[in-house]
Amino acid sequence: MALKPRDTAKRRAERTRIRLRSVANGRPRLSVFRSSKNIYAQVIDDERGVTLAAASTLEGDKQKGSDKDAAARVGALVAQRAMEKGVKDVVFDRGGYIYHGRVKALADAAREAGLNF
Repeated sequence: MALKPRDTAKRRAERTRIRLRSVANGRPRLSVFRSSKNIYAQVIDDERGVTLAAASTLEGDKQKGSDKDAAARVGALVAQRAMEKGVKDVVFDRGGYIYHGRVKALADAAREAGLNF
């Protein structure tokens, strides 16, 4: 029986996460989730199964929005919070989204704020 498109996407996302864990060499994962109205970023330690730092456009009135500027603010904020926890090197998990627009803006801002990936 053929898989439904949603099942195929789930399987691909799981396969990508497994691949990222093997490539990471113990580095935490910077995971991005993009909805139509907001963008979220988390730094996750897969070995312990805990979130080390997180940020989203839902925090504060000034960051709300779904544009590239808001994504850049989220990227800088999650990088700052990760640096405070002592995390400098991460592996980037774009979550199946194309590296363009808001995802790229978040990644570039996180790099400028000091994260290495």
